[in-house]
Amino acid sequence: MFQRVWAALLYLCGILLNSVYQCPEHPQLTALGVDEKELPERHLGQWYFIAGAAPTKEELATFESVDNIVFNMALGSTPTRLQLSATMRLKNGFCVPRKWIYHLTEGSTHLSTEGRPDMKTELFASSCPGGIMLREMGQGYQRFLLYNRSPHPPEKCVEEFQSLTSCLDSRAFLLIPRNQGYDGTRGTWLKVVMSHEGTRMSYGLLR
Repeated sequence: MFQRVWAALLYLCGILLNSVYQCPEHPQLTALGVDEKELPERHLGQWYFIAGAAPTKEELATFESVDNIVFNMALGSTPTRLQLSATMRLKNGFCVPRKWIYHLTEGSTHLSTEGRPDMKTELFASSCPGGIMLREMGQGYQRFLLYNRSPHPPEKCVEEFQSLTSCLDSRAFLLIPRNQGYDGTRGTWLKVVMSHEGTRMSYGLLR
C-alpha cells in the first residue's frame, strides 16, 4: 500500500515539475520578414561560434576538433542570397577556411543551403545581447548553435542556451574552448589568413 502511495506521489510531482519547467517560448525570426532587408542587414558582419547542443553527441562530432570559429555574413549578388564565410581554428593549430551560400525564400522560416538540398537552417532570437541561435536540420541530424557578436558573452547567456536546448530534448552540449589564437597583450583574437591551398600566409587581428 505504501509503495503505491509513494509511486502516486512521485507521479504527481513529475506532472507538477513538467508544468513548471516548460520550455520558454523562443521567438523565431521569419526569413525576409516584413521587409526583405530586415533579416540580412541585422545579421551581416562578424559572428563568433560559442556553443552547440543536439539530441546526441554524434550530431556535434563535427565540432569536437574545433578550438574556435569566426563567421562573416555578407550580402550576395541578390537580396535573397547570403554569403557565409568562416575561419575555423582547430585544436591542432591549423586553420581551415569554409564558405556557404544561404538562400532566403519569401514566406518561409528556413534558410536553404546551396548544394545541400537536405539541409535547412532556422534562426531564433536570443535573450542575450548580441546573440542569435540557429537550428540546423539535415539527413539524420539536428543541432542548435549559439552565436554572438562577442567572443566572450556573459556566462548567463551560455547557461540559458544550454537550459533551453536541454528542454528541447537536445541534452548533448559542447562549449567551444577558445584556447588558441588569443593575443593577451592586445585583448584580441588572431585570425590566420590562408591561401586556397591551405598554406598559412599571415596573421590579422579580429576586432
